Amino acid sequence: MPTFPEPYWRDSVEFESFEPLEEDIEADAVVVGGGITGITTAYLLQKEGMNVVILEASNILNGTTGHTTAKLTAQHDVIYDEFISHLGKEKARLYYEANMDAKKFVQDTIEEHGIDCDFKEQEAIIYATSQQSLANLENEWNAYKKLGIDSDFVDSIPVDIEDVKGALVMKNQAQFHPLKYLKHLVDDFLQRGGKIYEKTTAVDILEEARPRVMTRNGKKATCHYVISCSHFPFYDFKGAYFSRMYADRSYVIGIKANKEYPGGMYLSADQPTRSLRSATINGEEMIIVGGEGHKTGHATNTMKHYEALQQFANQTFGIKEFLYRWSAQDLTTLDKVPYIGHITSNDPSILVATGFRKWGMTTSTVASLLMSDMILKKDNPYMELYDPARFNADPSVRKFVSQNLDVAGHFVKGKVGLKSKAIDDIQEGEGAVVKIDGNRAGAYKDQNGKLYVVDTTCTHMGCELEWNNGEHTWDCPCHGSRFSIEGEVVEGPAETPLPKIDVD
Repeated sequence: MPTFPEPYWRDSVEFESFEPLEEDIEADAVVVGGGITGITTAYLLQKEGMNVVILEASNILNGTTGHTTAKLTAQHDVIYDEFISHLGKEKARLYYEANMDAKKFVQDTIEEHGIDCDFKEQEAIIYATSQQSLANLENEWNAYKKLGIDSDFVDSIPVDIEDVKGALVMKNQAQFHPLKYLKHLVDDFLQRGGKIYEKTTAVDILEEARPRVMTRNGKKATCHYVISCSHFPFYDFKGAYFSRMYADRSYVIGIKANKEYPGGMYLSADQPTRSLRSATINGEEMIIVGGEGHKTGHATNTMKHYEALQQFANQTFGIKEFLYRWSAQDLTTLDKVPYIGHITSNDPSILVATGFRKWGMTTSTVASLLMSDMILKKDNPYMELYDPARFNADPSVRKFVSQNLDVAGHFVKGKVGLKSKAIDDIQEGEGAVVKIDGNRAGAYKDQNGKLYVVDTTCTHMGCELEWNNGEHTWDCPCHGSRFSIEGEVVEGPAETPLPKIDVD
């Protein structure tokens, strides 16, 4: 299977590069994170006359936003029946309305500014291939009817998938090219005087009358508001977010198919998950096939997930040409509702948005609209629903216990599980756990025979990392941090690189 350096979205749009922060600065608001949430929030606040700065550890729009399937939908898996049970009918309805408001905001912005970003209204469809998932879909449809969601239940779908027993359709949803859309927001933000600093990692906040964001290189950004949009909150010990979320990885391939795509955005109700939508590349149709989710650092062979998607795509459509493959990482909260708002109940100057599960394109806009309203002192009906300080007894208690028992189990396993490979036995293109002077380490040999060896103890909270052979990264099974073969942080919550080990 071929390997591609960029997913389709990032590959098809060029952004200028920005210099890192090299001096202390002041602003009204500092947004940490240059993904869709950070860009949209900064855009909204700069439009209102605030002086806003964006700090991005890597390059803007190159993280989860650049690795999305880009569905604009309120159909976030089979969820509304569960929400009615755990949160109540009113909050379940608010969840739907918040995401439909987000879809409308994106659509209105596109139409107002004439943004060419492949926006297309579609139906979102969850289909069942087992009797159990069919029963779950029927319960979900009853929830849709209780909440007044524009929907339908059908016996079949136009995609030739084996054993489909029924499907739930949510109408008036959409898809788009997120980076073509966001390029307009970035350009508008910069034209209004906003500033972007790339290769600038925020590592701490000094909580003073005016909070100061501290960067890895010792520079300070002083402001009135800090807005953490860095996927996993960079200031995560405040509010103990590391213990209240877990990280999942999922996989995506892009193909040209032998069969014509019938339209619609599809998601399986059964496991392993299958997600489908179309996109246009150079005037030709491409099918985006996603799924195969698992907890970060818990898979022993991540390449098998790409291979499973390829097999499914070939069976369903026939692969004429294999174009892209990429993966994404998503965070899930205890009750599956994102955390958006003040990082803790007594910190009005620090805001956070995280835990979007796999639905960041709509939820990110929900977060941007909500946080900008909070900063601008405007009413917003969704504050209580998304409040990070909430704790719903059911199911949060059970999820909190199971998640942290899982973390503890992996922490112990990593320390006592001493399986390793002799460093001389590592082949080109292979990574493995090795022993260096009796200590656990991670080694990778590139195609030229160059060896990269790092300490495999995660710099976040000390769990032991596992090798990801699909992305060639070292992944943490406890809280989802990921590191490159050279030890650089690819994904938080870790902020500090892994120590390199010299084996010469």
